[in-house]
Amino acid sequence: MNQNMVFYLIAGILAIIIIIVILIVMRQKKKTEYKKIINNLEYEKNQIATSSAIPELAKVEDYVKNERLEMMYDDWKERLNDIIEVRIPKITDMLIEAEYSLSKKDYKSTMYKIAKLEMELYKVRTKSEFLLNEIKDLTTSEERSRAVITKLKARYRKLYEQFNEHVNEYADYAKIVAKQFENISKRFEDFEIILEQNEYSGVDIIVKAVEEMLKHMEVVVEELPSIVLIAENILPTKIKDIENIYLKMTEEGYPLDYLNIEFNIEEANKKIADILTRAKELNLEDSLFDLKVLTDYFEKVYTDFDKEKIVKLEYEEANETLKNKLIKTNELVYDIFDRLEDLQMTYNLKEKDIENLNNVKNDLEHLNNDYKNLLDHTGNNSFPYSKLKETLENLITKLSNIEANLDRSLNVLGSMHDDEQRARQQLSEVQTLLYSSTDSLRSYNLPVIPNSYYVELREARDAIKEIVKELTKQPIEIEILNTRVDTARDLALKLYGKTREMLKMAMFAEMAIVYGNRFRTSYPEVDKYLMYSETLFNKGEYKKSLETSINVLNKLEPGIYDRLLNLYGQKD
Repeated sequence: MNQNMVFYLIAGILAIIIIIVILIVMRQKKKTEYKKIINNLEYEKNQIATSSAIPELAKVEDYVKNERLEMMYDDWKERLNDIIEVRIPKITDMLIEAEYSLSKKDYKSTMYKIAKLEMELYKVRTKSEFLLNEIKDLTTSEERSRAVITKLKARYRKLYEQFNEHVNEYADYAKIVAKQFENISKRFEDFEIILEQNEYSGVDIIVKAVEEMLKHMEVVVEELPSIVLIAENILPTKIKDIENIYLKMTEEGYPLDYLNIEFNIEEANKKIADILTRAKELNLEDSLFDLKVLTDYFEKVYTDFDKEKIVKLEYEEANETLKNKLIKTNELVYDIFDRLEDLQMTYNLKEKDIENLNNVKNDLEHLNNDYKNLLDHTGNNSFPYSKLKETLENLITKLSNIEANLDRSLNVLGSMHDDEQRARQQLSEVQTLLYSSTDSLRSYNLPVIPNSYYVELREARDAIKEIVKELTKQPIEIEILNTRVDTARDLALKLYGKTREMLKMAMFAEMAIVYGNRFRTSYPEVDKYLMYSETLFNKGEYKKSLETSINVLNKLEPGIYDRLLNLYGQKD
């Protein structure tokens, strides 16, 4: 029992000793850390005390040659004295107090004083750096300004050389531009004078002014030649041309008031005059943009003129078509109503059928009135052709609807006479189409006509005979007659298309051979293929003949097919 107590006692004593040692080590470590912080703060204080502001301020004494610089120098000197003679000693005292607290192992007080030291050092360091920057702004002003002004002189020389190389493009404005270059040159001279007089406060103003002037001159040198060319040559010529075209088209009866040409030309001339006036002062703001807008506008006017001419032609063609259709429709409707009483006696017509015919007649009368109004507006030139064409297209749509309603009424009536007349008319058209095909074929002396062509020709003629046969029957079977007409029309159209295609291929083939003859003596391969092409041509294989010629000629002249196509299109 006694031995155990002795053991516990010894262990307790050892634990206390260890704790005491640890506390001593920790306190010593904290003291070392605080001492290190205080030493660093003292080093920072010494750095501030030996700041380069002192030698920099000494340099200012050489520049003090006017009242303003003298005031700046006195202010800087006073602020520097405050830092060296007041702030630094205060920091020294605070360092001593912190070291004293540390020596007394009053770590709480030491930490508080270190915090105050850091705040005070931050304030003094900031004031010192700010003061140094202010002084350096003056002491390094000449060096910095000369570096900037050297670059500006290089820009000036480059611009001046560019101006002299193209001086003729500036026309009457060359003297104004040259004068502005002289003004910039004088600014460079003012810069040197200010430096000689140590008026550094005005250096930045001159440098900034020169930068702004050069920036402006870069715009002038770049844009003024284009402005002069467009405003004095291109646009006036374009405007004069527009005026002549406008006058001529107006005399020809084109309604162009909606374009406001005269007003827009007047406004354009005012804008051009304003741009040229401002150009004399080298005020080019938005000038090039405005001139581009004017140029685009007058280019659009050309398009509007061309569009009006095209629309007029389209209107006249559509008007002629509508007039012819309207005449035929009027004649047909009036003829039906002249015979309506006989039709009612012959056929048991329903009230609804009569009502539909009356609606067609009324719609046609309204359309006739609208068409008359359109012709009146066309005659007095009160509307542009684009508007007239739009109205005309609406009338054409109405007529199409009337024709559709009329066709439905005629189908309901089932008039054998009308069906017969339509069949005879279509017979005439089919015969004309067939004659056109055979006439076209005879007009071009083909060496060979394929047998299949004669087969189709015979089929088409037989189909026409079937129409004639049906028309001579009494009574006429309308459904059979219509079938015969459709068959004959399809065969005639097919023959017509084949005729055109065969003639086209033959003409192409012959043109290609004739064109290729010029290469025969120089290119044996061309001669070989052209001979083969001629053989195919004489056999009636016109398409193969064309392909053979085009393939060999295309090796010598790529795109020959398109040129032949254009040539054929002109002939066609």
